[in-house]
Amino acid sequence: MQGHSNIGLSQAPALWINPEYGGQAQEVEVGNITINDVLAAEQRLARFAPLLKKLFPELDKSAGIVESPLLSLSADVIAPGADEYGTFWVKADHQLAVAGSVKARGGFHEVLEFTEKIARERGLLKDDDGYEQLASATARECFAQYEVAVGSTGNLGMSIGIMSAALGFRASVHMSAEAKEWKKRLLRSHGVTVHEYPGDYAQAVATGRDLARENPFSHFVDDEKSPSLFCGYAVAALRLQRQLLDLNVRVDREHPLFVYIPCGVGGAPGGVCYGLKHVFGEHVHCFFVEPEDSSCFLVRMQNPDVEGISIYDAGQHNRTIADGLAVPQASELVYSMMRTRLAGMVVASDERMVMDLWRLKSMADLKVEPSAAAAVSGPRALLGSKEGQQYLRSTGLDAFMPTANHIVWTTGGALMPADEFDRLFVQGQALSSALDAGRISAA
Repeated sequence: MQGHSNIGLSQAPALWINPEYGGQAQEVEVGNITINDVLAAEQRLARFAPLLKKLFPELDKSAGIVESPLLSLSADVIAPGADEYGTFWVKADHQLAVAGSVKARGGFHEVLEFTEKIARERGLLKDDDGYEQLASATARECFAQYEVAVGSTGNLGMSIGIMSAALGFRASVHMSAEAKEWKKRLLRSHGVTVHEYPGDYAQAVATGRDLARENPFSHFVDDEKSPSLFCGYAVAALRLQRQLLDLNVRVDREHPLFVYIPCGVGGAPGGVCYGLKHVFGEHVHCFFVEPEDSSCFLVRMQNPDVEGISIYDAGQHNRTIADGLAVPQASELVYSMMRTRLAGMVVASDERMVMDLWRLKSMADLKVEPSAAAAVSGPRALLGSKEGQQYLRSTGLDAFMPTANHIVWTTGGALMPADEFDRLFVQGQALSSALDAGRISAA
């Protein structure tokens, strides 16, 4: 990049650029999902807003809309010298009310879509009825006949479980071995039944799916295959567009937008990316960030002809501190949607996530979990690696980097117990001190 040097890191996180990015298939809708479905999801969330305001006092100020702020972020959180590459922001989904993570929009949307279906089938809603009446004793008695179930490593389970229980459904969450104990405790405090498994995310999902098939009154939220979840996640892009307009932030050829999102099975980041590509087209560049020992989406992107490939096939072991990203196999639905829409993938170490948890708190007063802190490795990889510099040069973006905008998407953490966060904060501080002293690498 003429006139600019790489940001101040001796070694950037690994970056993979998608060779199919921007290909012809980008305009082909896969999985019967179109932008009209996303618009319908946004409208459904708006219809339910009065009911959510009634169910959750914390949504009073937002009139029942669950949305996060877009916050300014000091470039120093990324690395010394990063300010040469534009302006940095945080899409603070770790602050999303009720569920505390990026999973809120998609998870809430699917539960509410199911609620709407049951309410109309059972005569609880007429065309002109207000949705607040679905909090009535009659409605709750009806909903109590149904189960809403999901398989999760944690955050999706909290989203589905908390909303389902609040509406009166019998909520069941099938949790994998990676799920944190505090998330299980929180779910149980809301009256959610938590099923624990010794295996990974795939086992929890498969078992939950099989059990739901046996019960005609059970609705299983399938994170690997659900268009409803995907569309709910994509609503974030429509709202982000309005936030950028309110802040007078332009997105065009001279003002490219880069978005960095942590990735597990792919649903939430895939939905966000899909929505952003519809809104901003070629001027937005999305990168997913995964743990180095659990990079299922990268494995799938690198093996386009091997459907169902897992991290175990690639020699990984699914060991990571980032419980929300500990997934062995990517969603095939989302992969098909991302194949030409996703600019690239970043792989981050557990040590880097914990250090960035500390940096985000100490430098920006943001309390996030390790999965969310992974997003900081996104811009660091793009701006600090040879692959990233080559991508910027080859696309002609290098000329516009001083006027670029970068959004780090923090996906969870506000509900984390203080003792859990403090332990990670101290660990991150110690690792950062070791890095500064040259005792560990910056990877």
